Amino acid sequence: MPQYDYDLFVIGAGSGGTRAARVSAAHGARVAVAEEYRVGGTCVIRGCVPKKLLVYGAHFAEDLKDAQRFGWKVPNDCEFDWKCLQENVLSEVDRINGAYTSTLQSHGVEIINERAVVTGPNSVKLASGREITAERILIAVGARPAVPSCPGHEHGITSNEVFHLDAIPKRVLIAGAGYIANEFAGVLHQFGAHVTLINRTDVILRGYDESIRDRLLQISLMKGIEFRFNAEFRGIEKQADGSLKVEMTGHDPLEVDCVIFATGRVPNTDGLGLETAGVELDDKGAIPVDADNQSSCPSIYAVGDVTNRVQLTPVAIREGQAFADTVYGGKPTRVDYNCIPAAVFSHPPMAGVGLTEAEAKNKLGTVKVYLSDFRAMKNVLANRNERCLYKMVCEAETDRVVGLHMIGPDAPEILQAAAVAVKAGLTKQAFDETVALHPSMAEELVLMR
Repeated sequence: MPQYDYDLFVIGAGSGGTRAARVSAAHGARVAVAEEYRVGGTCVIRGCVPKKLLVYGAHFAEDLKDAQRFGWKVPNDCEFDWKCLQENVLSEVDRINGAYTSTLQSHGVEIINERAVVTGPNSVKLASGREITAERILIAVGARPAVPSCPGHEHGITSNEVFHLDAIPKRVLIAGAGYIANEFAGVLHQFGAHVTLINRTDVILRGYDESIRDRLLQISLMKGIEFRFNAEFRGIEKQADGSLKVEMTGHDPLEVDCVIFATGRVPNTDGLGLETAGVELDDKGAIPVDADNQSSCPSIYAVGDVTNRVQLTPVAIREGQAFADTVYGGKPTRVDYNCIPAAVFSHPPMAGVGLTEAEAKNKLGTVKVYLSDFRAMKNVLANRNERCLYKMVCEAETDRVVGLHMIGPDAPEILQAAAVAVKAGLTKQAFDETVALHPSMAEELVLMR
């Protein structure tokens, strides 16, 4: 039998790669992981974690105003210190990066802080020139923000760079209307920026339930966030004063201080050498894999965003776990991609699980839809005219809940528990028979009509 340097060589130490490496090593495999930047990947270093901390920081803008209605003597002109928040957030990123690193090391995983490229079905080459062999190779390199090819695109930034801004720009244009665009729109607006989103279509958050995304659009407009639909970049020109003049189709030019591209993500397969092992890529550069995460090359597997299946951190973690348990743990496991809950940490946040109303009608034919449209108690006392919307989609014949969607304060926190019920196939009757927890926003889940 051929002798390899490692049983498993992982390229990429993000959420999926670290889970696969750690669990494979715990199962007894000899594992190394190569990471060219920092352990933790997109989620920990430049995605979910620091973004959510900014979202928390942004909420204080309205909370401090609302506090006055609740008897707190808060000055009207509270000062926001971006540098303070930025330093604290980046410090927390450093802490989690260290925790991820320690966890890998404590499980006996060798961490190689270099770029690695594939040179064959069982071999990789490091940037230093070192050649390594492995019985199996796992690609977990994730994805990166897409940048349009319009003239002057080099003057824009992506979500990666938002965390490192020297100051909050006064005027921001965000290109895109997906979850990243809407999340940063809410954050930057609360930090005092005038935010404009432009999108090449007239739909925000495609794939989410129409009623919920329409409610977010209404609330965002009410807050002062602007939208320009059916607009595509023609170019970005830097002015003498440092501002950026943005030309777009269908609308007048716009002058801003910062352009943020949030127009999707591209798998990080460029220059990875996958062709040397016969690994097929799709037209987006993603690695197609089977239900066991195996690519067209039997010794090479892939998990996470690089496969472009479901680009969510918990999914990448599940895929990494399933790979390790299947290949090294003697416990064949496959990820169930049905009923995956998702959230948009917009302002206010929205969350959903299962089928949207449109998807349910296409798949099931006839459906029953239940709604609760209300103002949270806190918003009532704060004189904030902002309404929550909860929506339940049920199969008409059985009343089985096939989709649950909501927008409002703490929607993601509430949905996580409710997603268990949807995943379990419970009916509307099961919700109706559950006693309401009063007074709470969550009680609306069992009161919908």
